[in-house]
Amino acid sequence: MGYVTQDSWDAHYGEGRSFRPLDDIEVTLLHDLVPAPSGGGHALDVGCGLGELARHLAAAGYTVDALDHSDSALSVAEQTPPASGTVRFVRCDVERDSLDGLHSSYDLIAFRLSYAFIGDRTRVLRRLRARLSPGGAVVVITPVAAAVPADRRGIALDEEEIALLSAGWHTVERHDAAGLAFLVLRDPASGPVTYGAKGRPSPHALTGAGVVVTDEAGHVLLGRSRRGLWELPGGKNDGGESFVEAAVRELEEETGLTARAADARVPAILMDAVHGMPRVTAAVRVLAFRGEPAVREPDLISRWEWHDRADLPTLADGLFTPSAHVLDVIWPGLLPGLPPVHRYPVA
Repeated sequence: MGYVTQDSWDAHYGEGRSFRPLDDIEVTLLHDLVPAPSGGGHALDVGCGLGELARHLAAAGYTVDALDHSDSALSVAEQTPPASGTVRFVRCDVERDSLDGLHSSYDLIAFRLSYAFIGDRTRVLRRLRARLSPGGAVVVITPVAAAVPADRRGIALDEEEIALLSAGWHTVERHDAAGLAFLVLRDPASGPVTYGAKGRPSPHALTGAGVVVTDEAGHVLLGRSRRGLWELPGGKNDGGESFVEAAVRELEEETGLTARAADARVPAILMDAVHGMPRVTAAVRVLAFRGEPAVREPDLISRWEWHDRADLPTLADGLFTPSAHVLDVIWPGLLPGLPPVHRYPVA
């Protein structure tokens, strides 16, 4: 059952169809849990359909605004006035239309058999609950997914959806109404958003930093890798480590040179692929350092040397590709024929 447009709802009601009638259990729960305040109160019926709940709430002492975006439903609903009290039927799509014409506050906001049909539920409920009076309640009466056939899943909420609906409230009551979930939500929660993870991810990419340091004469430091290439200092990030923090740590671990994070800059982020895996490299320029380079990890690097940058385009035995890309960030156009890379300059 996929009613997603006004035309489909108009066709539903135009053919004389409706939904499950209000039953005695629901009436009792409404009377016991959300009675009208002494002297009367205001209620909002969202997705009122043919107006049965709206008329009941009016007879129970509420002044009711009943919303629906189906002209066919409202035209039928208006033909039957409430036994007592006042109902104002309003054509309104709560997901898209302005709510300026509604009452400023409501003691009760009700969704009966309508909440599952709302697409942007979280936004709509936040928008409406701003009109909830102090001490007021939101009532959601809904089929539960586990109790309906698979082809009618669209009319119901599953337990995850009910938990999400309940998450924004300090007080939540749930009752059974002959197979329907009858939810009463009070006291909206308004604390700051929290943050979390979705579980342990599978490895997907390599991330690290390539570090450009130059001596007083402008020579750039390169190491001779045991794998037969020249490369910049640098390496992979540790967990929770920024690119700058990784750069200064790797610089010290590999060469013995020490630098402060405050003296490092990231002019660009680079992305290419190795063996089908994304590889993300931060180009890091270290502006000041202390010490003299020394081989600290001899199983990886056999020697460190200062190179004249003019020699780099004809360097014997080649450059490690990520190092070449980083050097091209610092000195654009210096190296010819670089492999493709995605470059994202950092302001």
